[in-house]
Amino acid sequence: MIRRLLIANRGEIAVRVAATAREMGIETVAVFSQADALALHVTRTDRAVPLGSGPPSETYLSIDRVLAAARSSGADAVHPGYGFLSENADFARRVCEAGLTWIGPEPDSIEAMGDKLKARRRAAAAGVPVVPGSCALASAEAQVEAQRIGYPLLVKASAGGGGKGMSRVDRPEALPEAIAQARRVAGASFGDETVYLEKLLDRPRHVEFQVFGDRAGNVVHLFERECSVQRRHQKIVEETPSAALDTRLRAAMGKAAVLAARAARYVGAGTVEFLLDASGKFYFLEMNTRLQVEHPITEETLGLDLVRAQIEVAGGAELPKSWRDGGLSPRGHSIEMRLYAEDPEDFLPRAGKLLVYAQPRGPGIRVDSGVAAGSVVGLDFDPLLAKLVVSAGSRTAAIERARRALSEWVVLGVETNLPLLSAVLSSEEFASGSYDTGLVDRLPSRRDASVPDAAWVAAALAIEWPDLAGSAPRRDRALGALDPWTDAAGWRSLS
Repeated sequence: MIRRLLIANRGEIAVRVAATAREMGIETVAVFSQADALALHVTRTDRAVPLGSGPPSETYLSIDRVLAAARSSGADAVHPGYGFLSENADFARRVCEAGLTWIGPEPDSIEAMGDKLKARRRAAAAGVPVVPGSCALASAEAQVEAQRIGYPLLVKASAGGGGKGMSRVDRPEALPEAIAQARRVAGASFGDETVYLEKLLDRPRHVEFQVFGDRAGNVVHLFERECSVQRRHQKIVEETPSAALDTRLRAAMGKAAVLAARAARYVGAGTVEFLLDASGKFYFLEMNTRLQVEHPITEETLGLDLVRAQIEVAGGAELPKSWRDGGLSPRGHSIEMRLYAEDPEDFLPRAGKLLVYAQPRGPGIRVDSGVAAGSVVGLDFDPLLAKLVVSAGSRTAAIERARRALSEWVVLGVETNLPLLSAVLSSEEFASGSYDTGLVDRLPSRRDASVPDAAWVAAALAIEWPDLAGSAPRRDRALGALDPWTDAAGWRSLS
């Protein structure tokens, strides 16, 4: 039985995992770098252990420091969240060797499916169609492989994700530089310069299936998520169910997802991603051996807590009988919108202090957030601030609810992609349900988005009287404890 869980991450996923663990009666431990000493996730756990100063490579990505934090806190389990070390097989192996429970798939499964080239080979061997592509690429054979596959194509990093180390190539003369750039980015981001080529499908849709396995050998899928709204190959809006799938196609893709997961002897939560072309043919793209950022829309339509299921399966439990017997059936429609601290046009990250942060509220609205008013947003970490999830009885109703919720989300002090999210939800193409991964490129400019007058008034109040804006409580940097003297939500001396 897990008694104390260390969450080896930060931001909204750390807050999310802590909430579920608390409901399960499990003590939680946060880790934080010096730059994150005042971060929201540090306040939402029972204990917090500093990882020291330095960039993420020396803190959140340091296996030695994270394991030392687990030992010093008395944790008996580790949840990696997503990003950072979540798909690092060596980290998973060392957690297990330390006698701790790893909340994730087996290290061998991470190695098998975390490397895109290995995953492609394993999926193909299991009978799952894969996008035409190459093996690991040597410079001497690049042009030959490219001609065999055909232009346009993608140069992709074998390790990692999030669109890093990926670039489009339309003509032979551009290939050498694209490969060199992909190697540089992949080496810096993932410590692995291996790249390969993949055929670029014309206006594809990106559809993924949530899969789950247990140690008894049961593997199921929990239906699909449409992830075609992307910028720079990274998702920003997801929805379920997908308007592109009928009953027959959903069954075929779900079966393929389970086959791919079984091929890796998969345990825990994972995601099998596909590309879907205009003719209805689908191709295996990759497998993410962790919980996905967009998992809440699956939870909302199925009434599940996937983090709880992760913890229970890691503790040896079988998947619930209703999952194994196909008794789950999605209800309604759910959409997730990712709030990033970035320019809504060029997508470059932004930094600053959140002077005002007012989340939308109401029926069918959920916000998973890693920030609050007063939070400082830096450039050292992924710019994801929060996720807005709306649910309704139909797709049309969900879109209307999403548009209303976005209009009520006030974020001042840091530039965000709110104008882009609003443009997506207001576009006729998205409303039609017939869109593809190029949707964002076809949207009009977002530069002229206006800020409500009330928001500027709130910002002025935040600057002049920060307590009125709900400033984040200060933590003692040395002790990591809440400071009641400056906590606007707590008691204070009147003497």
